[in-house]
Amino acid sequence: MAHGGKRENAGRKSKADEAKLIERLGMYEDKAHEVLERCVNENQKWAVQLYFSYMYGKPRETKDITLNAEQPLFDF
Repeated sequence: MAHGGKRENAGRKSKADEAKLIERLGMYEDKAHEVLERCVNENQKWAVQLYFSYMYGKPRETKDITLNAEQPLFDF
């Protein structure tokens, strides 16, 4: 009998697994910074966008909403 979305290895990894992955990836930190610096210096668009996204955060999305005064908001 199926239980919807429940299946083997589904869902979020445990904190212990996450900590192990972070520990393993830590050895690449210096190299990743070097590659990002090189790519930013080469004006590669993805690298510049990544740098600004992490340095300053993504810009807040704005929406321009204009209402036409001639149209009623409610139709009785």
